[in-house]
Amino acid sequence: MSDALNYLLQARPEAMTAYFSFLKKSETHLDTRTRDLISVITKVAVQTEGGFRQYLTRALRNGASPNEVIDALLMAFPVLGLAKIVWAADILLEMDIPEFRPENLNAKPGWHDVTSVEAVPQREAAYFEVDGRHLFTWRDGDEITVYDSRCPHQVTDIPHLSLEGTTLTCPKHQWAFDIESGACIAKGKRPLRHFEHKIADGRLLAYW
Repeated sequence: MSDALNYLLQARPEAMTAYFSFLKKSETHLDTRTRDLISVITKVAVQTEGGFRQYLTRALRNGASPNEVIDALLMAFPVLGLAKIVWAADILLEMDIPEFRPENLNAKPGWHDVTSVEAVPQREAAYFEVDGRHLFTWRDGDEITVYDSRCPHQVTDIPHLSLEGTTLTCPKHQWAFDIESGACIAKGKRPLRHFEHKIADGRLLAYW
């Protein structure tokens, strides 16, 4: 929450509490994805970059596709105007989310070859680049977990240099994760995203 909102809550608690209560009740009949898409549009309307990144991440996590996000922005063109949509697109380009890349917008999910099983070290995190996406792996015996390198907070691509021991820390807001379990152990609450995987002919494959 911004300093300005904190100030208004202190200065006019009755009015602000009623306002936030109104907002919660006003969305009663909207599904989560629609609510998130509307929130994305409102953050673009007021050009709040942090809010845009936060609600974009939430919309994707709750099932909105990149195409739906883009369509929602373009449908709001009469209100937003071209300049604000371009502002949002610039942030999307900076975030470099793989799903938003033009070549991936209409791609169907499928299996991707990560590496040979022998190349996945035991009890040690490994970092791979596969088809334009970065991954971390953790292996314990025959059990392998494949993690997305993107922080679940604002989709920041966490570099391999951010790994210390078994702790992976996002450099942007210091969310920290246990690479063995994927659990968030500092700052935030959401775990690392993991991908379904399988072994075929000695190769580790991941699905996205």
